[in-house]
Amino acid sequence: MSLESKEQMIGGLALVVLLAVIGFLNQTRDLSTAADGRIRVDALFGRVDGIAPGAEVRLGGIRIGSVADQRLDDRFRAVLTLSLTDNVPVPKDSSASVQTDGLFGGKFIVIEPGGSLENLKTGDLIAFTQDSQVVSDILELIISQGHQALEERKAGAIAAPAAEGPAGAIGAPGLEGPSGIFK
Repeated sequence: MSLESKEQMIGGLALVVLLAVIGFLNQTRDLSTAADGRIRVDALFGRVDGIAPGAEVRLGGIRIGSVADQRLDDRFRAVLTLSLTDNVPVPKDSSASVQTDGLFGGKFIVIEPGGSLENLKTGDLIAFTQDSQVVSDILELIISQGHQALEERKAGAIAAPAAEGPAGAIGAPGLEGPSGIFK
């Protein structure tokens, strides 16, 4: 056996061992999510801009889980699979919303607990959700409201002189003195 063929055989064996280790890790990871004190629930959103698998899930400001998966349903709504610790009981009628750390910070999911006596369990759906707010949409809304207010002021300024009555009845603001000589 030549040196080159020995190297090829060792390389092939190392590749097989590497693939076996990766396969074993994936097997144990899937089994551990069901047995490590976690529940998996889905949450249905209209849009989840900025949320990716691994994003935090918080309740009362404390991390209780993470986003495990995201997909679209048959009606093109975003479905997030949340992996939550089972140490914190979350009522079935809880709601979920997409929140942001500061103006341009990272996004995460916040769960607001409901009042139900039953708690979420694996396979349940959180249907009460609030979608992600996009900063550009908010800025566009603020700008459009500013333009609208400016137009209303302009329209009010044009209509004001006509409402004063006949010409010369009231002088221009600031031009009439106490003696009325600038009238």
